[in-house]
Amino acid sequence: MAETIKTYNPYNGNQLETYKLESKDTLNEKLELADRTFKSWKNYEIEERIELLKVLANVTFENKSNLSQLITSEMGKPVKESVAEIEKCILLIDFYIKNADQFLQDDIIKTEAVESFISYDPLGCILAIMPWNYPFWQVFRFAIPTLTAGNVGLLKHASNVTGCAVAIEKLFIDAGFPKGCFQTLVTDHDTVEDLLKNDIVKAVSLTGSEKAGRKIAELAGKNLKTSLLELGGNNACIILNDADLDEHIDTIVKARMQNSGQSCIAAKRFIVEETIYDEFIEKFTSKVKDLEYGDPTHTDTTISCMAREDLAEELEEQVKKSIALGANVLLGNKRDGAYYQPTILTDVTAEMPVFKEETFGPMAAVIKVKNEDEAYKVASNSKFGLGTMVFTSDYEAASKRISEIEDGAFFINEMVKSDPRLPFGGTKISGYGRELSKEGMLAFVNKKTIYINK
Repeated sequence: MAETIKTYNPYNGNQLETYKLESKDTLNEKLELADRTFKSWKNYEIEERIELLKVLANVTFENKSNLSQLITSEMGKPVKESVAEIEKCILLIDFYIKNADQFLQDDIIKTEAVESFISYDPLGCILAIMPWNYPFWQVFRFAIPTLTAGNVGLLKHASNVTGCAVAIEKLFIDAGFPKGCFQTLVTDHDTVEDLLKNDIVKAVSLTGSEKAGRKIAELAGKNLKTSLLELGGNNACIILNDADLDEHIDTIVKARMQNSGQSCIAAKRFIVEETIYDEFIEKFTSKVKDLEYGDPTHTDTTISCMAREDLAEELEEQVKKSIALGANVLLGNKRDGAYYQPTILTDVTAEMPVFKEETFGPMAAVIKVKNEDEAYKVASNSKFGLGTMVFTSDYEAASKRISEIEDGAFFINEMVKSDPRLPFGGTKISGYGRELSKEGMLAFVNKKTIYINK
């Protein structure tokens, strides 16, 4: 068994750092510290927690450049996107600074009692298992509402972004949060089962694959722990014949190619009405060709390598199998190490991997349909349920179709994206529970019924 975690720059293959895996005794000490800290942290006034959030926002802003460079070095994201990720974390903090007090207020319910209401009490120590693709944003959208509600957090991050995990803990410490309020665990997945068995851990939040989600749900259920799962997606992007492509084509391309396509909510299946199909193919292909591949540390780079070579190999295999089933390569389909060339496949059908599986990389599967009804039918043909986007000039007509899509999100004339002001999560095998907004703040609280009579 490995005793260390080594991180590498996926763009050039250079080793970055070596981290020693924490011993079982060290992990137990961190659990016990979290438990002790919770006993005092839960009694902080909300105003005190909000003041710490303000400091955290400032500390994060002051370190924006270094943190952005760290993201880019560990997982290959173009540095402009890394900067945007840190800035989004600061916006998230600001949202809860302004709204946390209101979200956590008791809800007064009129009954026969002298007084009856719902209070929101923190659960305790919450374990977060987080992915590499947005190494700061995914953690912050868990940590900020969860800690502000009075819980404490433990982070098991993806091993290839261990540097980001360590840096996040340092931000909370530098901001003045109590020691043990937020801790990073430098460990591997083999320890997760023991962590969930431990009585100190009250709940778990996972952002990851369907396979990981099933395993964590099983362990959480076995130990009667609350779980929140944000899993994979296979989002449809419907292009109706009245869509204004000149207005929206940049957004449509970004919906697939941002972060080199490594996003659960990326557009993956492009379902296009036949009357606009040729125009879409021409404009979409032209924009994809314009993407600037290069060193992710350069500000003019708009697409770079994937986060690991094995991830690029997996996407390559999905494409290869789909081609064998009849898909045609319109653009791309070349791999060099962790770099996978932006790729467009046409003549995609429902039995192909690029239609029915999650494709985590810069590959667009295009499906031609005869009409609007077929477009919605094809979009709904998925075991995933994270989000759907529709581009059309008749947004009112599209609004009437909302109930036909079972996903957790339905975006009209915009790419599916997370927003601190709106709840985020999926259905079907894309998981359950909601992050962000008020729902995210109440994800790990005890909704306690209070009933008082004379």
